[in-house]
Parts: sequence; C-alpha cells; structure tokens
Amino acid sequence: MRFDIITIFPESFNSYLNESILKRAQKKGLIQIKIHDLRNFTKDPHKKVDDRPYGGGPGMVIKIEPLTRVISLILKSKTLPRYQAGKIQKRKTQVVLFSTLGKQFDQKIARDFAKKRDRIIMIAGHYEGVDERIKSVVRDFGFKIQELSIGPYVLTGGELAGMVLVDAVSRHIPGVLGKEESLEEKRYGAGVPVYTRPEIFLWKNKKYKTPKVLLSGDHQKIEQWRKGHIKA
Repeated sequence: MRFDIITIFPESFNSYLNESILKRAQKKGLIQIKIHDLRNFTKDPHKKVDDRPYGGGPGMVIKIEPLTRVISLILKSKTLPRYQAGKIQKRKTQVVLFSTLGKQFDQKIARDFAKKRDRIIMIAGHYEGVDERIKSVVRDFGFKIQELSIGPYVLTGGELAGMVLVDAVSRHIPGVLGKEESLEEKRYGAGVPVYTRPEIFLWKNKKYKTPKVLLSGDHQKIEQWRKGHIKA
C-alpha cells in the first residue's frame, strides 16, 4: 500500500508517521508514505497556493493550478505500485478529498481500502477548502475520488485526517500489526477492560486489584468475562 498526501504543512506529519507501528511497517516495505509539499508546485515566486474566494466571503481557498500539477505528477510516477506501460491500474487507486461534507470515515471504509486498493492519494485541504474544480480534474484523469470526513466536527486542515486514515487503513494490511488478533474486531470490540502487572496496585493505602477471573487460568471463564464486558 502506498499513501500520497498533498499538504501545505509537510512537517506536521514527521513525528506521528515515523514512530511505532507505522515506522516498522515502512521499514518492512509493507506501506509507503509520501508527503507532497503543495508549495513546490506553484509558479508564484512567493510560493502562494491560496487566494480569495470568488463571490466574496471569509478565508482563503487552495488554488487549482498547484493541485492539478501535483496530482498529475503523482499519477504519472513510474515508482508507483502496479505501474504498467506508463499507467497505473485505476481501479486500485483511490483519491480522497477531506471535507466536512464528506462521508463519515469508519472501520468498514478502512477495511475496504486495505483490501481493494493498493494506493491512496489524499488532498489535505486548509483554510476554507480547495477549488471545487479539482474534483472534475481528478475524474477527467480517470480516477475515482471520494470525499471523506473523520468526524462530526470541523478541523482547521486535513493533515490530522490524513494521519488518521493512514493509521486506520494500515492496521488492516497483513503483517503491519504484530498479531492479527490485535485488530479489535478479531478480539472483543472496543471497551473491554484490560489489566497487567502488578496484580495488586497499592496507592495511598488503597489496594487496586485485578479481577480474580483473569488470574484463574480458566480460559473459558475468562472468555465469558470478556464477552460480558463488550460494549454495544
């Protein structure tokens, strides 16, 4: 799986995407993450990539020219997965535009992306969004585009959304997690209480104990106890 993220704040991705599980997955070659600085694709001498919206209104809008240039370059790259005769398989490539009006991103979409796509290109907008015409440009390139939102709230930009998508999709790629059982759906669902050593934690003369059933060694009872704590 390869992830391409288009942004005007490339450094915001450095820490999270290069730590822990995602870092190991990249070292193993299971995923590739490429950050594209949109400012490198503008011809403006001041690296300006936004402008005032037509019709008036607050904020600034990401311009279509640099977006089109970077997307065109990405889609023509010979280093991309499934590159054949100068083109990549369009059915395996998904272009994502983060938008407050987009479909709510969830676990099902993450699984589907991991299973059906080998490449995801993300447009991380900022300010008041991106020029609407980029949607038509992407479709004219012959690629699918999907608008997504990561929650019922508004963020100042799509950078956090991009990190969320990379993390959520990567977990469903075989080999990224240490064990397949680490996926919540392979366990019991979110919210099941977990405990580790010490068995009894003493703090300010009060004992905080681990449930006895988890120490019993009776796997059937432990299984029943965990199922009983699954949150709907």
